[in-house]
Amino acid sequence: MGVKLVVGLGNPGARYAFTRHNAGFIALDIFLGRMGVVMKEKREGSYFLQIGLEENRVFFLKPYKYMNLSGGPVQKAMEEVGAAGADLLVLHDDIDIKLGDARYKFGGGHGGHNGLRSIMEHLATPEFHRVRIGVGRPPVGMDASDYVLSAFPGQEEDTFLDGLDLALELLETRFLRPAAAGPGAGN
Repeated sequence: MGVKLVVGLGNPGARYAFTRHNAGFIALDIFLGRMGVVMKEKREGSYFLQIGLEENRVFFLKPYKYMNLSGGPVQKAMEEVGAAGADLLVLHDDIDIKLGDARYKFGGGHGGHNGLRSIMEHLATPEFHRVRIGVGRPPVGMDASDYVLSAFPGQEEDTFLDGLDLALELLETRFLRPAAAGPGAGN
């Protein structure tokens, strides 16, 4: 039986609940909700869940710490469940991808994303899977950190949710059930 760890990144608290930077938390909640599961168990301040999926034990984690502190809980969870970098997928927001889109990636840099930076520092490697959820670039003159910590106005929320459908499809077909993806699947 294999092990997989899926991490959704975000910031704790109601103030950040439906902001661009919480795309990973939101995506993970929607994915589990579609399975009829809710993350309730807290371990050392992070939400944690284990389910069996086909031949794998799949663990889900929401590090309930601020984004730049995500690496510690991720490292601890990986040690606890016996996961390596190839067993880890991180769902996160990405301002370099247009709103409503998502991309799958293995390895690479952090692109200025503090959650990824923290994970890479704690794991001492960039070699893990990612689903990059597009939130778009900030308007001219707006600071990127203010932008990602803001909510989706009006129509942008619907576009964001459409992009989450693609992100969750990538999670499913490229990471959880890659054999089901077939030739040419994914981004």
